[in-house]
Amino acid sequence: ALPRAEKMAAATGRAAGAAPAGYTALAVKFAERQRSPHCLLVKEHQVREGTDTAHPPRRTLFVLNVPPYCGPDSLSRLFSRCGHVQSVDICDKPGPGEKKDKLTSKFFDHKTLKGFQVAYVVFRKPAAVQAAKALSQQGPLLISTESHPVKTGISKWIASYEASIVDPKELKAEVDAYMQDYDKKMAEEEAKAAKEEGVPDEEGWVKVTRKGRKPGLPRTEAANLRVLEKEKQKRARKELLNFYAWQHRETKREHIAQLRKKFEEDKQRIALMRAQRKFRPY
Repeated sequence: ALPRAEKMAAATGRAAGAAPAGYTALAVKFAERQRSPHCLLVKEHQVREGTDTAHPPRRTLFVLNVPPYCGPDSLSRLFSRCGHVQSVDICDKPGPGEKKDKLTSKFFDHKTLKGFQVAYVVFRKPAAVQAAKALSQQGPLLISTESHPVKTGISKWIASYEASIVDPKELKAEVDAYMQDYDKKMAEEEAKAAKEEGVPDEEGWVKVTRKGRKPGLPRTEAANLRVLEKEKQKRARKELLNFYAWQHRETKREHIAQLRKKFEEDKQRIALMRAQRKFRPY
């Protein structure tokens, strides 16, 4: 039996020398002092035209087995020797990419990826993809260098903490800009709806909207809470009135007795009215 260190070295050698069909194995190391290299599996990203708008074919390098310490900046620096890197997109799993809006949030919608990920490296020219695959013939590429060190340990946690501190002025400016865009979008939709109101579509149908004195409750959190509170009070009153089955039966009996009593009173009143309608000429 081989010792544990030799087993790990043999497994690393097999991983570095072999790659799945269609992929090319690129050996990388975190730093110069690291002994065993890590393998990135790369291939040309091939999809049908129009299905992946963010990662164009022939110019995109699909990268598997990206370690957590290798971020977009590190990948851009690693493959910049092959050609100009236009963008780097790191995801938790492969999937169709869509073009992102120009206005990206600095404070919201930040998803922290854990574990090994996949990446899409988009070059400006298609020849850079083939040059990136040819890097497998060279020695291991270094992710962390003296000129571009990757933060680890306490320095990484300090940088993460400093990045988590929010500037109130920047946050307020971003929220105001978002609300202005939202109000503009809603105004455009209302203007479009008012313009199309009463106009039949291609099939001759006319869209009818609800309007009037009571158009409906506003869909706000306060209105929803008021409705829920009213329903809760109504349910509580009903439960208190008819807590037991015999109370429910007694309530029905009393209601029927009142109806019968009122019916008899109405009969007597009608009989009296008929008696008073006799003809009396003198």
